[in-house]
Amino acid sequence: MAEIARRADSASLAGRVALQRHALELALARLAEPVALAKATPAERRVIAFATDAVRLAETLPATPRKRLRARIEAALTGDGTLVPLFHLVHTAARARARGFEVAFSGLAEDTPWDLTLTREGHAAEVVCETVSAEEGRQVHRGDWCALVDRISPELQTWLAAHPGRYLLKMTLPGGMATDAQVAELHGRISTLLAEQKRQDAGADAVLKLDPLVLAGAQAATRGLPAQLRAQFGEEAHLAVTAAPDGGSVFVMAARAGRENAIADAACRRMAEAAEARLSGRHPGILAIFLDDLDRTEWRSLRERMELEGATRRWMTEPSARRVVAVSCISRLELLGIAPPDGAPEGELRFRNPSHPAAKSQALAPAILSSN
Repeated sequence: MAEIARRADSASLAGRVALQRHALELALARLAEPVALAKATPAERRVIAFATDAVRLAETLPATPRKRLRARIEAALTGDGTLVPLFHLVHTAARARARGFEVAFSGLAEDTPWDLTLTREGHAAEVVCETVSAEEGRQVHRGDWCALVDRISPELQTWLAAHPGRYLLKMTLPGGMATDAQVAELHGRISTLLAEQKRQDAGADAVLKLDPLVLAGAQAATRGLPAQLRAQFGEEAHLAVTAAPDGGSVFVMAARAGRENAIADAACRRMAEAAEARLSGRHPGILAIFLDDLDRTEWRSLRERMELEGATRRWMTEPSARRVVAVSCISRLELLGIAPPDGAPEGELRFRNPSHPAAKSQALAPAILSSN
């Protein structure tokens, strides 16, 4: 927790991302104080409930399964790991119990590849809980974008002091940016562009174009810029604003990949892997997918444009989906009980596989029927 707090306290863009990623862990640490606990929000109380469920689960497990649970918790608090996978597990189990299922934590108790076994009216289903980062479907990774911005920001401050004004650096990255080497290379190209006072640098991996910043109300306070920039460049653009100390000069960076994000396709790839590797085929399989590292706008767009539904239903026609009777999808918003329009109706998206033999099972219906 000390390491997480150190990273989240940083004034860098990467620090703000760490604050978001480790919000659950930081909340639990803060809520350990009685004063904070008394003022806990409904979302924070849900976090406490998940932690409580995990403790109660540990108390019911024999020694070996309890060690497996402890190992999961330790992994969740190491490096970039989070408690999301564990809380997704206990949340999925709680929802199943509320729908009338008996729930066994088979993965912990028996070391099965699947996580939960649901039974109702003599019928059973295997549940796999998978956590998928939206980064897997982004051509420009947010973590790498943050690293680039943090590296170039001091240089931009110095450059703005010598070149007062309002600037926009538009970057098109045909091959995306997902490695440290790509970050370093792009950093070098931006530095050279500024040092040589060039307006454009075009290459196979990146096209850079530096222009005056022209937006409606661009002479207003810089705090209004992010919303205007987002409206102009769209939800998939990566944006950064560097302002001079006096607030009069501004340098904006806007980057887009050469292709649209494919978060839904990335989720389906993981569905296929999980279905093949983690379901036995002896019972109908349910994939409970947690999409992490999403912001509210992305999650709403995935639902409203039916991208996730379309990709999932296409995958259900493939041989790799033969063991799967249904797929459910949630984000942190549903985990924390956030209501629509930001959170999904019914607390999840759920899609039934009509070609599975158990698709019409009345016993399993509460867990497999498609959501509205």
